[in-house]
Amino acid sequence: MTGIEELPPPPSLSALCAEGPVAVFLDFDGTLVDIAPTPDSIDVPATLAASLRDLSQRLEGRFALISGRAISDIESHTGALAIARAGSHGADRLLADGSPLSVAPSPLPEDIRKQIARFAETEGFALEKKPHGAALHYRADPSLEERGLAFADGLARAHGLAIKRGKCVIEFVQPGADKGSAVRAYMSHVAFMGAFPLFIGDDVTDEDGFAAVDEFGGAGILVGDRQPTLAHWRLEGPEQVHEWLGL
Repeated sequence: MTGIEELPPPPSLSALCAEGPVAVFLDFDGTLVDIAPTPDSIDVPATLAASLRDLSQRLEGRFALISGRAISDIESHTGALAIARAGSHGADRLLADGSPLSVAPSPLPEDIRKQIARFAETEGFALEKKPHGAALHYRADPSLEERGLAFADGLARAHGLAIKRGKCVIEFVQPGADKGSAVRAYMSHVAFMGAFPLFIGDDVTDEDGFAAVDEFGGAGILVGDRQPTLAHWRLEGPEQVHEWLGL
């Protein structure tokens, strides 16, 4: 892994495309939109869906949004997306026409959802319910982290779950739900095959995406100053991501 002080900015997207076909995989929160105090309070430009569609067309369809959010959650902020998109940490994968790329993930069992909800209510966490998981947010009180991690570790061990860490968030998902798996699935599709893949993301869950594009000879682009990282290049924040992508 590399320290951020060693990471240069990426070459321009046009320069990379001039060398051959490029595929872009893009995170959402903290990468495309600024992190907000709560998941529902993000500020999303009204033109974002159209801008992403245009980017996908420029890349001849070799573009996918890959987020920890559910697809329905993203589209509640952006409107309908006419691009390839993967939600629930990349486990729920759709092509640009809305057809599934793979079998949809299983939701968490109801008894587990109830345990997480009870813990959130009694311990002061904000609960985010998702179609394929659940998340505990503690941005309002970072001191809750240790208590939340202890609960998550015990629940995961008892029920064979996977835990995803993020910026003041602990998420429960089924095993195999990670952004690297989504990248591999898209890169195995004819529309993406043979392209130079880039994964752009800001959080620790995006490291799976960075690792996956490395496997295909591509590169990761870190957004922000989190370290260490597998990324090759770095951009400062969402504003710079928009500029680099030409949105």
